[in-house]
Amino acid sequence: MAIDIYLSQEKIQSRILELAQEINKDYADKSLHIIGILNGAFMFTADLVRHLTMPVTLEFMSASSYGDGTVSTGELKINLDIKSDIRSKHVLIVEDIVDTGLTLTVLKKNLGNRKPASLKLASFLFKPARLEHKVDIDYLAFEIEDHFVIGYGLDYAGRYRELPYVGIYRPEGDA
Repeated sequence: MAIDIYLSQEKIQSRILELAQEINKDYADKSLHIIGILNGAFMFTADLVRHLTMPVTLEFMSASSYGDGTVSTGELKINLDIKSDIRSKHVLIVEDIVDTGLTLTVLKKNLGNRKPASLKLASFLFKPARLEHKVDIDYLAFEIEDHFVIGYGLDYAGRYRELPYVGIYRPEGDA
């Protein structure tokens, strides 16, 4: 198995700082409720909130449409829901990757039904080649080509999340 570095640690951290500055400007006089989507967005969420200057509360949800494969199953499973009431709060969903758009379409509808004051999305990665469900991304770190990527929270069958960079996963035998 080979891993080609796609986004370096330095490039990732620089872009996250830029995103945080945009969010700080947009929410300068508000408090923000962050909902990180586990497991993949944990690193992005942690690095992003370290640069935010407004009052922040933080929770995590877990949802998956991949299982242990490299292709979405097309069905979303919510494994862990938030506990707090988000009615009248400014909410920012933090996701690792928008691929087919299924996860975020379902989560945005679910959370929107809870009547937040605002509901926006920050995504670390966006892969337009796979998009099947239109999703508006308010804060995007990187648009990427159609590769299966790992690292910086993204995994293959639970492995490689710890890598400080994003790499292209190529199983043995793939060129």
